[in-house]
Amino acid sequence: MRVLLLTEKEIKPLLLMSEVMEAVENAFKEKALGYAQMPPKIYLTYDKYNGDLRAMPSYLERLGVSAVKVVNSHPDNPKKFKLPTVMATIVLVDPKNGAPLAIMSGNWITAMRTGAAGGIAAKYLARKDSKVIGLVGAGTQAKTQLMALLSLYERLEEVRVWSRSEDQDRMKEYVSEMEPLCRGKTVISPVESVKDAVVDADIIVTTTPSRKPLVSDEWISEGTHITCIGADAPGKEELDPSILLRAKIYVDDWEQGSHSGEINVPLAKGIITEENVQGELGEVVAGLKTGRTSAEEITVFTSTGLAIQDAVTAKLVYEKALADNIGQWIEMF
Repeated sequence: MRVLLLTEKEIKPLLLMSEVMEAVENAFKEKALGYAQMPPKIYLTYDKYNGDLRAMPSYLERLGVSAVKVVNSHPDNPKKFKLPTVMATIVLVDPKNGAPLAIMSGNWITAMRTGAAGGIAAKYLARKDSKVIGLVGAGTQAKTQLMALLSLYERLEEVRVWSRSEDQDRMKEYVSEMEPLCRGKTVISPVESVKDAVVDADIIVTTTPSRKPLVSDEWISEGTHITCIGADAPGKEELDPSILLRAKIYVDDWEQGSHSGEINVPLAKGIITEENVQGELGEVVAGLKTGRTSAEEITVFTSTGLAIQDAVTAKLVYEKALADNIGQWIEMF
């Protein structure tokens, strides 16, 4: 039997953020309504190399979509090996017979579906009149998160981006790459401190691998929405836990979020409890729980990344590749 092999270069042109957001929003809803099988991520920790490897299987029953992703996180890769921090491979599976339909690079899929999840969180949890964005970190996730927000909002006035002092070149590259997407409607400003990025921002997105809080409680105003992307493993955190005590907290998945999301450290220390978490974002999407109910509320979405997001995005790629005759067929069995 033949399996379609798709490279990163082939996949990138196939994905539009608006289409990925639609697919991811539907996946959130299917999960909340009980039509998804998605065991928690399985971790292998490479302490010696400051990294980890995760396996992420899923099956969306009503959509007939199933996939398995294997993905690493090695923050030292860019400097030590000139490799991406995150590298992913996805196997799209036919649930009818278990046969692999496609094997594809998962880096851009991971980046886009995570950006899309942040966009969906903003759709349901941020204020509709949000105009100012504060980005903590200037890597790939800062790019796709902004892509999603630009897709969601008709016009953003200002985007402020901060990155560590050793990453100043990355911040300049970020501004240069993202400015054309703003079409002259949004000012993108590099700033010198996290505080400069987040004070008076309507939406804050944190995308660093930090293991200590970067965003202070005193900098956060009423009405702010915060999407936390960077904390995706035990011990990681980017927010002052005091912020969580003031906020309505939503996770993408309780089991994953409590283990490795932004709330994992405050939960372990007893600063917050499960009662502080309003629920899962998918429950809001499905209408099972309420999201933002006033302009004054602080909302926090803690994202760990869901296998179902990978599955629906991989299926989108597969269908587009078939339609456009893209990729290489290999004889697998």
